[in-house]
Amino acid sequence: MRNRLKAAIAVAAVGVVALTGCSSNGGSGGGEGGEGGGSGAQIAFIPKLTGVGFFEAGGAGAVEAGEELGLDVQYLGSPEASAAKQVELINTYVGQGFDAVIVSSTTPDGLCQSLDKAREQGVVTLTWDSDVNPECRQFYISQGTPDQLGELLVDMTLEDIAADEAAKVAFHYSSPTVTDQNQWAEVAKSIIADETEWDVVDTIFSENQTEQAVQQAEALINANPDLKAIIAPDANALPGTAQALENLGRTDITLVGFSTPNAMKEYIHNGTLKRFALWDAQAQGALSVHVASMLLDGTELNVGDKFEVEGFGELEVQPNSVQGYDYEADGNGIIVMPERTVFTAENIDDFDF
Repeated sequence: MRNRLKAAIAVAAVGVVALTGCSSNGGSGGGEGGEGGGSGAQIAFIPKLTGVGFFEAGGAGAVEAGEELGLDVQYLGSPEASAAKQVELINTYVGQGFDAVIVSSTTPDGLCQSLDKAREQGVVTLTWDSDVNPECRQFYISQGTPDQLGELLVDMTLEDIAADEAAKVAFHYSSPTVTDQNQWAEVAKSIIADETEWDVVDTIFSENQTEQAVQQAEALINANPDLKAIIAPDANALPGTAQALENLGRTDITLVGFSTPNAMKEYIHNGTLKRFALWDAQAQGALSVHVASMLLDGTELNVGDKFEVEGFGELEVQPNSVQGYDYEADGNGIIVMPERTVFTAENIDDFDF
């Protein structure tokens, strides 16, 4: 019925380096917002939370790109996935004279006041991984549109469960308020409703905590013993759910989702799941810094503009509508990563992040 998996993604091996520090040491920089790239301008690269492989890889890419571009990129975050913590970080580093803020947001609107104030001071405001409302930032460096990623989740599940099978499925991710994962899940649920006989019986959340993810997944499975699939598009929910399946001895439930190769290698090799996906988080961090550098150098970007970034080829600024937004403005849009990767037993050892 549907099987766009091979057409929807490009599977490519990528080199990844470890995060060796919290700063690119590109210079002391700072001062007035808008200081040009290559001059030691300071960039705060903020994850949803620290201590998670995906965000550490993104930080590694951002820091490395800063070193190459002569920027002082600092990976700054809290171990708690909290809008209040992110607001505090943004306000602190803008107050210290940082020239750009790049944030993976925990909320669509909770950071807007701080980002608006930063932009009024000439600070470049970008999002990566998880967006804010588009009027609150300049550009979103996206891992894929909701349609691309929602379809990918369903297509991976279709590898094991036929569309015409009356199967019970559930979703497990971080939070009911986080922008990116809810958009992907909404698309996936719409496809399931329109194109399969599957029944979505529950959606659970584990707030970016792996231990909680294990507990929540075990409770979900125990409450639904005839569950056929769990879709977990979250870096902590996916390994947590895999561990729950192992703990309960359930080898009959299909598990797919998004997480890092290093978090999932054991579960792939022991057969707990057959496939999952992600994008190159380190490349996403690097691309975010390249875009910030262009803007700091005075480059104007608008929807439809095309530009080259080494290692990425030609990129184009997309309208916010590709993410389902109504808002459009000059100097505002979405830049989509060119590739997603499906990991299996055949290729997972080629990756290290």
